[in-house]
Amino acid sequence: MENQGKKMITVEATIAAPATKVWEYWTKPEHITKWNSASDDWHTPTATNDVRPGGKFSSRMEAKDGSMGFDFGGTHDAVIENEYLESTMGDGRKMNVRFSGEGQTTRVVENFEPENENSLELQQGGWQAILNNFKKYTENN
Repeated sequence: MENQGKKMITVEATIAAPATKVWEYWTKPEHITKWNSASDDWHTPTATNDVRPGGKFSSRMEAKDGSMGFDFGGTHDAVIENEYLESTMGDGRKMNVRFSGEGQTTRVVENFEPENENSLELQQGGWQAILNNFKKYTENN
């Protein structure tokens, strides 16, 4: 992945599920709305995802009390089903996710270019919390 020398942040988790299920739960909007939050006081009421090169994705992330929210989206640049997604976020930052399935477990490694508003630690912590929520949702459904 080309990142023009920018630092990437990495988060990762091992999910107790085969790669086909992990991919489905990561990419299907009906699942994204169930796990895509960093804490219990946030949620994702809507999501769309056209999983193909050039396809767009979008999630609306909101505080459950309605005090704040934002849209997160972009375009997929490369897609290898059950294995790899490479995308450009709406603000031009790059991200990629690798799914390494081995039987009944799948390692998910997500890399992303940080934004400039929040500390690297805060961004890594937030994305890791979302990935941990994904792991919990996928393993329990």
